Amino acid sequence: MAKHKHVVIMLDLMWPYKRHHGVFAGTQEYARRCKTWDCTIVEYADKLLEPTYDEPPCDGIIARATPQLAADARRLNIPLVNVWSHSLVSDVPLVTPNYDSAGRMAAEHLVARGFRNFGFMGYSCKREPQRKGFTKALAQAGFSHSTFVVPSNYGHGSVAWNKFLTQMNEWIDSWPLPIGICVSYDLLARYLACACRQKGVSIPNDAALVGSHNETVICLAEPNLTSIEIGYERVGYRAAELLDQMMDGAPAPTEPILVEPTNLIPRQSSDALAVEDPLVAQALRYTSENSHKMIRVNDIANAVHVNRRTLERRFRSVLGRSVTDEIMRLRVERVKRLLVETKTPLKIMAIEAGFGDGAHMLAIFKRIEGTTPSAYRREHRRDDNKL
Repeated sequence: MAKHKHVVIMLDLMWPYKRHHGVFAGTQEYARRCKTWDCTIVEYADKLLEPTYDEPPCDGIIARATPQLAADARRLNIPLVNVWSHSLVSDVPLVTPNYDSAGRMAAEHLVARGFRNFGFMGYSCKREPQRKGFTKALAQAGFSHSTFVVPSNYGHGSVAWNKFLTQMNEWIDSWPLPIGICVSYDLLARYLACACRQKGVSIPNDAALVGSHNETVICLAEPNLTSIEIGYERVGYRAAELLDQMMDGAPAPTEPILVEPTNLIPRQSSDALAVEDPLVAQALRYTSENSHKMIRVNDIANAVHVNRRTLERRFRSVLGRSVTDEIMRLRVERVKRLLVETKTPLKIMAIEAGFGDGAHMLAIFKRIEGTTPSAYRREHRRDDNKL
């Protein structure tokens, strides 16, 4: 019978973010599968190890490692795996998301939507490998970007908060529109979206936002935020797998183990195309804001004060497709979001997306996506217990 191992978990679980809870979920999935782990949450494990023990108090540790914890684990010869990318500890095995890849994902998404002006919002450059990936991808495509460095103390009282808002609004005023923005955390992206709304900057038509971490409570407010699912559950699972190997005597890796982000989740905040033709840009804005209603091409033409023939001609010239194609594309994108993020019945979904009835939605969805809404939901709906 396999020997049970006592594993200590220190992940700051009092913070309600995926970088804490997602990693924990991954470690627990590994524990369920291997059946030999007894896990204990000790949020201050660096204090647990301070006394001198005749025997180590545990067999291994997964933690957002501090220098004190690393030193004590080394002294007691306890295997330790670090999952804190900004940790000051450099001589402990690290399992971390590949934030560089996340930045590249954001850049490629915004460039593909036709944006030619870009910005990045995040913390200091030394703490932002995501910005490095974003910068490299843009440079390869021939573009540069402006950066807003968020003060680390922006939430420390009203004075710091008001200073942060002032600086963010000044940055928004400097934007050449339209612009695509990568934001390193969804909460910062939500703050930015609120500031844009107050200044009359349309999202996504003037400014397309891509957040990171896919914190659904924050992302699903209006406007819904496009975000990168980092995959913290897989980080936790990989860290647990590595720790198990080390507890069995395997040598610790000398280089960080990078876990690739899961995918980019497109939502309203980047569901736009950047175009130079002002008439088409105006029509795209109206279509984006109203495609969930039962609008027709004539409604859009009337909104931008041209006849239908002129609008169709300009649309095809700039985008290579018809106005109707764009309406259907936006409705299908809305359906895809609802399929993945909600349990809304298909009949209700058809009405909410502007199709009117389920048969029409089914026909258009299958033509554009090559599959049915039900099949798409089964394939893409995220299961929190699936790694």
